[in-house]
Amino acid sequence: MLSGEKTRAQTLLVKLFAIVPLLALVAAVPFAWGWGLGWVDIGLALFFYTLTCLGVTVGFHRHFTHGAFKATRGLRIALAVVGSMAMQGPIINWVADHRRHHAYADKEGDPHSPWLFGTSAAALAKGFWHAHMGWLFEREQTNARRFAPDLLADDDIRRIDRLFPVLTVVTLLAPAVLGGLITMSFWGALTAFFWASLVRVALLHHVTWSVNSICHMIGDRPFEARDKSANFWPLAIASMGESWHNSHHADPTCARHGVRRGQIDISARLIWIFEKLGWVYNVRWPRPERFTRKLKTPDQTAAA
Repeated sequence: MLSGEKTRAQTLLVKLFAIVPLLALVAAVPFAWGWGLGWVDIGLALFFYTLTCLGVTVGFHRHFTHGAFKATRGLRIALAVVGSMAMQGPIINWVADHRRHHAYADKEGDPHSPWLFGTSAAALAKGFWHAHMGWLFEREQTNARRFAPDLLADDDIRRIDRLFPVLTVVTLLAPAVLGGLITMSFWGALTAFFWASLVRVALLHHVTWSVNSICHMIGDRPFEARDKSANFWPLAIASMGESWHNSHHADPTCARHGVRRGQIDISARLIWIFEKLGWVYNVRWPRPERFTRKLKTPDQTAAA
């Protein structure tokens, strides 16, 4: 069921799902500061969060899933490796799932739509859980031969796909090793492992899953799309520009999701830098005439 409007209480419920866990994490920082948390931990966590998040947004999503740009072999391999270090699953399965999501967005067949159970408060909670992370526990697996045959035919990508368990170990141990070397202590390695490995991976997972759940439930919908995708600005920086989700669904192969003035899109800026360096080419930048055609009238926007 895709129709129906949410009440204020339902909208508040979704926002609480998104904000409360993050506030709890922030509140924990002053209690841990000086005992189990220091600048080295924060620096490593920010570095690995940014690195692996961009591996997913620029690599897994915009390059491998949608072909928003072409890349040199070296960069293509690097993006696949760094994206895999986000621990969101092997690259071929990730891409197949996301292509299937776009093929059936918010309809039967979408692996993680929040709109499959109705619009009551109970259905909304069930839909949020399903879209956010519940779908990951289901047995059904997307057919990669149907949705990602190009990646299955790529020897480099199939090799990296098989190396996912190894890259998982690397992404968890690298911060601990660096933390131990920088502080020259076992305690520094342990705290870096907690904050820059475990907490960093968990936070990135929830930000990514929030694009699947929150960005299909609440936010602005300035452009016409076949689904309920929405732009949710509070997640713009943490998601590196992925939360401009309505803009993305209006033009999925576009390399920039934040297409309107003031919309921060860190992933698009990195692609622009890669283009200047000659590492990417045939970049599909926004075409004003296409987005103008898809821009809703004020009445349509108010009704969305």
